[in-house]
Amino acid sequence: MTGYVLRRLGQAAVVLWGAITLSFVIVQLTPGDPARLMVMGGEGADAGAADDAQIAQIRSEMMLDRPVVVQYVLYLGRVLTLNWGTAYSQQRQGVATVIGDNIGATLELGLTSLLLMTVLGVLFALGSVLLPTAWLRSAFQGVTVIGIAVPSFVMAIVLLQVFSFRLGWFPAFGAGGLRSVLLPAMTIALLGAGTLSQVFARSIREVGREGFVEVARARGLSPVEVILQHVLRNASLPGYTIVGMLVGGVVSGAAIIEVIFGRPGIGQLYVEAVGARDFPLIQALIVLTGGLYVVVTLVVDLSYPLIDPRVVSPGARAGAAR
Repeated sequence: MTGYVLRRLGQAAVVLWGAITLSFVIVQLTPGDPARLMVMGGEGADAGAADDAQIAQIRSEMMLDRPVVVQYVLYLGRVLTLNWGTAYSQQRQGVATVIGDNIGATLELGLTSLLLMTVLGVLFALGSVLLPTAWLRSAFQGVTVIGIAVPSFVMAIVLLQVFSFRLGWFPAFGAGGLRSVLLPAMTIALLGAGTLSQVFARSIREVGREGFVEVARARGLSPVEVILQHVLRNASLPGYTIVGMLVGGVVSGAAIIEVIFGRPGIGQLYVEAVGARDFPLIQALIVLTGGLYVVVTLVVDLSYPLIDPRVVSPGARAGAAR
């Protein structure tokens, strides 16, 4: 178990280091002078109109006047101490302050999306396996394919048109209260639920062919009892993995959904930072989203043994194979 934990911690550290390095390289590969672009605000203004003193100040604050290797070492130190500097596109507030003011809305959206995604994915998977007629099972599978194939912005527009503009059940824009978060969360959840449902349903069918399931059927248990009592736990590991992987999709989807629904949050902030060429804020957001993905993936990996001890026990795997 100790070796398993150490391997996963090492892998998480490498991925996080990669995200930090990527955020540094983005600035280095930017065509032109990043400091000048920031003063111009990404609006394509005349370079000659830029304030040279302000450019020099930004270049010094971002350590762009140092050799690249020195910049990288100092940047790693700033990341480790959470010293992100100034968000120039946000009234020169501290980057940490700006992110702190916006992260709550994104966490609300993300957690609601994950909850809805998991519930819908499990329900569609069970429906595609347990429903009594073939056409009902095919209908459930068809819905999951639509969820995978439809782009997020199209799904958002359809849900807005139906549930906000026509039925008036949910507010179309803004944030505030449960009703305002349900529609954007459902947009993200439907996209991930299709993938989760297909993976989970396939796992249920594979586990359903195992010998212990045949024994349970021979004891006279109904198909529903067999699924709930004997199959679900053994089939849950692939679906559990997919939920962890879909966190990245939730984070990236939030950027589009927050813009469409006019919600504050990290996604909206990301769009504003890119438009203004606010590199300190962009770097912090890259590391933040990468770190969030690493943490969730690490939690999923470390909780595997609680679901299936054979993950970390070669002896148990060998015994199961025999």
